[in-house]
Amino acid sequence: MEIRQMATAFLSNGTDMLMMKKTGSKLFDFEFWGGIGGHLEQGELNSPMAASYREIEEESGFKQEEVENFRLRYILLEVKGSEVRQQFVYFGETKHRSFIPSDEGELFWVPLDELLDLHTSILIKASIRHFLQNQTTNEIWIGNVLNGEGAAARPRVEWSIMQDTISFEPVV
Repeated sequence: MEIRQMATAFLSNGTDMLMMKKTGSKLFDFEFWGGIGGHLEQGELNSPMAASYREIEEESGFKQEEVENFRLRYILLEVKGSEVRQQFVYFGETKHRSFIPSDEGELFWVPLDELLDLHTSILIKASIRHFLQNQTTNEIWIGNVLNGEGAAARPRVEWSIMQDTISFEPVV
């Protein structure tokens, strides 16, 4: 199996979130919305935050020092064919609203109460919904897409909090 690692950032300013509208991609031939981000490059595999800052600057013009309270909130996992996708999702705040145009898609400041109306992937919509309901928590959440069972099954995301683990069971 191949592994695809990505970093995505959602930047807010006041009651708006910076969102990117794409008219298509290598994987999808329809219009959809998402955050700012992309694939981790070879030298970034151990630092998805560095990849996220790079993507933010490339796609919006915001420099690292113009982003506050930037932190990892979600690690998203899904399987697509023979590929395992791991996405690191960061949320932060901007000091201003000025961005540069992006070749990746069109950027818009979208009111927080309109975010869930946008056509986004299942994982992104679930992450935004979860974030809006849990903005004050400090945990890192892991989201896993489950397809469900039966004819009427709909994909859903199951959440768990990332915790320090115990490597071995205690010897009794």
